[in-house]
Amino acid sequence: MEFNIINPKTKSELLKTIRKEKHFRFGAGCTDLLMELKKNSDEGLTVINLSQVKDAQFNGVKKSAKGIRLGAMLTAHQIVMNEDIKNNFPVLHEAALSLASTQIRQVATIGGNLCTASPSGDMACALVTLEADCEILGANGKARTIPITDFFTGVRKTALKKNEVLYGIFIPSKKKKVKNITSRFIKIGARRSMECSVVSLAYHIQTDETGKIIHAGVAIGASAPTIRFAKSACGFLIGKKFKNISQREKEEFAGKVLSYASPITDIRATAWYRKEVLFNISKAIFE
Repeated sequence: MEFNIINPKTKSELLKTIRKEKHFRFGAGCTDLLMELKKNSDEGLTVINLSQVKDAQFNGVKKSAKGIRLGAMLTAHQIVMNEDIKNNFPVLHEAALSLASTQIRQVATIGGNLCTASPSGDMACALVTLEADCEILGANGKARTIPITDFFTGVRKTALKKNEVLYGIFIPSKKKKVKNITSRFIKIGARRSMECSVVSLAYHIQTDETGKIIHAGVAIGASAPTIRFAKSACGFLIGKKFKNISQREKEEFAGKVLSYASPITDIRATAWYRKEVLFNISKAIFE
C-alpha cells in the first residue's frame, strides 16, 4: 500500500492543493480510509491530510442564536466532551460516545463519519435526526449548504463533487417554547462499541411546558441504503402528550418508522431481524 501524502497547513493551502492534484482522497483521522486502502490499493493516489489544517471554522465550535456550527474536523472525543452538545443535543453526544473505542474517538472526525456515508454511521444518524445542514467548500473558496438528507446519495456515496470538501455542519437550535428534550441514540449490535450497528435509532423530541410534543426528529440507521429521516413518524407525534401515548399510538408510530426501512440480510443480521428490532425499539421510546 503506497500513496503520497500532502499536509496543507492552512485553508488557502488546502484549496490550492485541491485545485492542483488530479487523483486524491481526503484523510482526517483515517480510521476508515486506511482500512479501505488496505483492501483496495490505488496506484498513484495522493492523500490530502486534513488533520494539519489550522482553521477555526474547520476545527472549532461556534454557537449562535440560530444554532451551533461544528467544524468537520472535530473529533468524536471533542464532541463527547462538549457540554453544549451534551446538554442540548444528547443524541449526538451518545452517538459519538458509542463510536468505536476511546483511542479511535481521539482521531475519528465528524466529517469523516459523514463522508464515509455508511448506512450505519453513528454520528451521521444523530445529525439526520437533528436535521442538520452540511456546509461544503469548493476549491474556488465558495461554499454551498445542503440539508444532510441530501448529502447522502447512496451506500458510501455523497453529494460532494470532485473538488469539494465538507467544511462544517450546522445544527439548528431548539424550537421556541421548548421546556423539555428527550433525545437518545440507540445502537443495536453484538457490542456497544467497536461494532457496526445492526440497527440504530436516533430521536430528538421537544415538548412544551404542558408535555405536548411540538417538534420531533427521528432517524434510522443500518436499515436502508442511506440513513433515513422518518418524516411521517415525526409528524404523527406533533400535538400529542409525550407521557400519554397509548399502546395503539406507540404501535402506529413504530409502524410509520418501519415504513422507511428496507434492510438487507448480511453476515451480521437478517432483514427480518432488523425489522423486528427496529419496530420494538421505536415502540419503546415512550416506555
